[in-house]
Order: sequence, then structure tokens, then C-alpha cells
Amino acid sequence: MMKKILLYLLFIAVSSFLYAQSAEEIVKQVKAKLDKVNDYEARGKMKTNVAFIKAPIATVKIFFKKPDQLRIVNEEGISFIPRGSVNINLNNVFVNTQGFDIIDLGTDKATGLRIIKLLPKDDTSDVVLSTLYIDEKNMLIRKSKTTTKENGTYELDMSYGQYAGYGLPDKIVFSFNTKDYKLPKGLTLDYDAGSKKNEERLKNKKGTVEISYTGYIINKGAGNELKK
Repeated sequence: MMKKILLYLLFIAVSSFLYAQSAEEIVKQVKAKLDKVNDYEARGKMKTNVAFIKAPIATVKIFFKKPDQLRIVNEEGISFIPRGSVNINLNNVFVNTQGFDIIDLGTDKATGLRIIKLLPKDDTSDVVLSTLYIDEKNMLIRKSKTTTKENGTYELDMSYGQYAGYGLPDKIVFSFNTKDYKLPKGLTLDYDAGSKKNEERLKNKKGTVEISYTGYIINKGAGNELKK
């Protein structure tokens, strides 16, 4: 009886190994889902939480056109949008035309997510490293962490619903370190500059931009708005 149990367990282990998907296969399937979207127009609410910015919850429109064009429009005026937030579109992770070196870190026991790192082969790429936390069952990126040369390190946390078949989230939380952000020249906002002491406090603080989407219009030529 014990031998049968051991043989059965061995069979299960070997089967799991043989049918386990490689990191390359997973990345390919995730990308294929995102590639279904040529353009979209989305509506949503954007909430900004940054120590030195006073910004109300804003109604926004987001326009996207493949491969990496993105525009966020606040219907009521100017919004605070960190430069790296153009990467809220996950297609940007895969834009590098020279490809990536893929490193498989296996499955996280706590979350059940597959952790895969992408290192761009193009030395001139602004992206230095991307870490993806992937839901293998649904082939969705639940979280990503990206380190760049120009805009520091930022993270994305995604929640999915109606548009999961396109890899489009219902909610995104974009997190970044405030020390890596500088207000663009000529941009006037209601913010607290503070003293040098306050600036030091901000060095290790995180800011977040949260977008809750209320709906998408997909592959209907919405990307033409980006030409305006």
C-alpha cells in the first residue's frame, strides 16, 4: 500500500513538472492578451495621494493607442500626473523591440502568483528592470514593479473585472517615491513646498495615484484623440 502511495505521489510530481508552463510561455500568453487591444478610451475617477500636492478626486478620460501612446485628460482642469504614470498601460512593459532576458523566480507561496523578471536587452532603454507578479490561471498581471533610469522605481497594483479578457483592469494603484518626482516647469498647482526639513521627510515617502475605471471603449478608433 505504501509503495502505491509513493508511486502515485511521484506520478503527480512528474506530471506537474512536465506540464508546468515556462516563464517564456507565460510572458507570451500575457502579451497576447494585451495585444488584443489596439486602442481604447476609458472613463474613471482619479484619486491622488501625495504629501505636497492638494488635488481633489478628478473625473478623467484615458486614451490609449498601441504600442505606447497614452493621454490622461482631467475633465475639470489640471491633474497631478507623475511622469512615470504613462506606464499605467501594461503594454509598455513589452514595448522594447530588442526583447528581454527573462528570469523565472517561481511561484510566491503567500500569494500563489508567478514572479518573473524582465531585463531589456536594449542598453538605451529607460527601463532597467521590470518584475511581474502573474496570475497564471487567468494570465493577468496583478502587480508590477519597474525600475527606470529617469523616473525612479514605481509599482502598479491591478484589480480586474469585466475587461479581464483584454488584460484591462477595473482599478489601478500607481505608487512611486516622492523623492523621484519633480514638478514640471510652468505647472502651477496648490502644493506645499515646505522647508528643507520637510523635503528631507519626503525622501522616503510614497505617493499614489489611484484610478478606478467605470468603462472602456475598445478598438473603436479612440486612439485618434491622441493626435489632437
